[in-house]
Amino acid sequence: MTLPTYLLVDDDVDDLEIFALAMEDICVPSQLITAQNGLAALSLFSDNPGFSPDFIFIDLNMPLMNGKQFLAAIKAMNDLKSTIIIYTTSSHPRDIKETESLGASHYLVKPSNIDKLSKILHKIFSKQPLPYLLHQEIKDLIV
Repeated sequence: MTLPTYLLVDDDVDDLEIFALAMEDICVPSQLITAQNGLAALSLFSDNPGFSPDFIFIDLNMPLMNGKQFLAAIKAMNDLKSTIIIYTTSSHPRDIKETESLGASHYLVKPSNIDKLSKILHKIFSKQPLPYLLHQEIKDLIV
């Protein structure tokens, strides 16, 4: 049995650590892979044929290749079956609309604490039907 694979593309070291702690908190047996920008993440795909994480979380504001550019690049991969979640501090309507049109599955504004993030990740990983925009639904998601 192979463990589910989660790819987090984010240049903020603190956000990478918070995400890893939230993953530990919900006790999901998995493999978390991180990349600090879109170019580094793309190299994971090109260097590892068949690499297809179950979930990909993408920050929007990164150097070298931003989240929208990376999203467009991976959506062009015909065999990619990953659930793609935008994971960013931006709640700008233009970003939300553009990423939805580029094919992201969900848009999650980074929660203010690990507990909220853990609960939202649990909902996402259980593959429950969720709206595209998750930040307005945070109160409803925390049970």
